[in-house]
Amino acid sequence: MLARLNSVALVGIDGIICEVEVDIVKSGLDKPLIVGLPDAAVKESLERMRSAVVNSGYKYPLYKPLINLAPADIKKAGPAFDLPIALGILSASGVIPAQALKHYVIAGELALDGRIRPINGVLSMAMTAQAAGYSGVIVPMENAAEAAVVGDLDVFGVGTLTQAVGFLTNQLPIESTSMNMADIFNVSSHYDIDFSDVRGQESVKRALTVAAAGGHNVLMFGPPGSGKTMLAQRLATILPPLNVDESLETTRIYSSVGLLPKGNALMATRPFRSPHHTASGPALIGGGTNPRPGELSLAHYGILFLDEFAEFGRNVLETIRQPLEDGVVTIARAKGTLTFPAQFMLIAAMNPCPCGYFGCDSKKCKCSPLQVDKYISKISGPLVDRIDIHADVPAVGFNKLYSPSASTTSSSLREQVTLARQKQSHRFGDGKTMTNSRMSHKLIEKHCKIDSHCKEMLKHAMNELGLSARAHDKICKIARTIADLAGSEDISSEHLAEAISYRKLDRKL
Repeated sequence: MLARLNSVALVGIDGIICEVEVDIVKSGLDKPLIVGLPDAAVKESLERMRSAVVNSGYKYPLYKPLINLAPADIKKAGPAFDLPIALGILSASGVIPAQALKHYVIAGELALDGRIRPINGVLSMAMTAQAAGYSGVIVPMENAAEAAVVGDLDVFGVGTLTQAVGFLTNQLPIESTSMNMADIFNVSSHYDIDFSDVRGQESVKRALTVAAAGGHNVLMFGPPGSGKTMLAQRLATILPPLNVDESLETTRIYSSVGLLPKGNALMATRPFRSPHHTASGPALIGGGTNPRPGELSLAHYGILFLDEFAEFGRNVLETIRQPLEDGVVTIARAKGTLTFPAQFMLIAAMNPCPCGYFGCDSKKCKCSPLQVDKYISKISGPLVDRIDIHADVPAVGFNKLYSPSASTTSSSLREQVTLARQKQSHRFGDGKTMTNSRMSHKLIEKHCKIDSHCKEMLKHAMNELGLSARAHDKICKIARTIADLAGSEDISSEHLAEAISYRKLDRKL
């Protein structure tokens, strides 16, 4: 007898509806067989499925089943096909009516005793099922809340194979899982850290506020212990809250690699990724036999913090140049090309020299001028050119650490950033260019007009600092953001002067 049901194959973070066909006839097969480009985990599902069926009290068919996963030209990976294959076996054996399987997309990993374990990528699977017109999904109990954030879809969480069979044979009613998106954000969209934790560094906080308002990349340089890491960690607290679409896309990425925090149905706060400086190129941009997102994509709509920036391999750093411009990571393989989203703010931090104390008043630098130049030159000019803001982070003195005056809070800075972002959203209105940092050259010409005095100032800065055309555009974008923070429609010489002051490393490279 032949049974058909539907599951989802993940390709990167996207889902493709996969038809699971199970045929149990006297075909002369020596052993059960899965065809349709299964990987090792899918092939091993035969043994897990057989034990789960028997240990759940059902008879395993006498003849060897032939299982086809279509479309046959898409690689099938992971244990998510365990449950649909087992239900297909039972349907082909007459235990489950064929009609009961038609309206659902099914996925789940089986334990040998019939328990259903959670799987990765359930949000993408549910979104694929909803887009394809299916009325519901059957997923592991632990994944039900994640799938339920997709609207217009009935989500049924099951804990065992027996429960799944009981539901499909109308012997065990199961209520669909529902989630309130507003409740999730109210509970989970809070941060445990605040900008007020950082004493002093008001000029750096200003630079980070400008960066947050316009979505600009930042390179901080300063001596050890000056607060670079603390500042970077708190930057997410002044960014506008994730909206629903941003949260869903970010959650899809984390779900696909199994990094969604346990008990969380959605990513409600902006991601903060801080890979070690020994990370490889594929770890940053993604890859592998079955390509998966890397750190750049895991920082999507959030922050990628690269501490000890100069200690990263030069070849590794060069791999992020293109994603910084495009907002996506493209991974090419012989069998096809995958694109992962990667719209992140790059926040890099480095010491000014090998010993870390060049230019520091409190401690003497032991490095020679040649060593300092060699250390700075580890970061290529083209990469520095793509970083909008260069911020000097000086050492913090004792008096500032114990200053009784109140420090700037994240909530006050977030209000400024949110207002500036709203101006940008209204200005562009195309749904693609969300922040000033993403403006094309045409948009710069349209929205960053300056008077003759400002042009003369910019011309002088370019000649003195040897700025590139890209650096010119960066300055214009930053000046536009500073004007937005000030509530000004026009870019003044004051705004432009501040923007130029953020190009400090152009003088050293």
